[in-house]
Amino acid sequence: MLPEVVVLSCLTGQRKQKHFNDMAKNGLDKWFKQKWVDIGSKRKDGSFAKCGRSKQKADAKRKYPKCVPLAKATRMTDSQRASAVKRKRAVAQGVGGKPTNVPTFAKRKKMGFGGIV
Repeated sequence: MLPEVVVLSCLTGQRKQKHFNDMAKNGLDKWFKQKWVDIGSKRKDGSFAKCGRSKQKADAKRKYPKCVPLAKATRMTDSQRASAVKRKRAVAQGVGGKPTNVPTFAKRKKMGFGGIV
């Protein structure tokens, strides 16, 4: 009777592992399929520039991009976009050869009497 229990638990463990791998793969696939835009450079027609910058001289003068998925960029207000870009550009970029990440939305500060700023 004991070997059957072990076999069943091993099978359920394999199922859980397979489900986790499928879930992780789908999440990464979804991440790559999203259209990423730079919310720091809005065009005259209201659209956003593509995320990233090239090593060409034309892009050398561009400031460091703050990239988010297009769906999130359209949901953000102008002040939220400006705040996110400001926080991104305030931090030193490329320290240790790695990009610097900042949260897209700032955390709210709590006041002493339970109020929120």
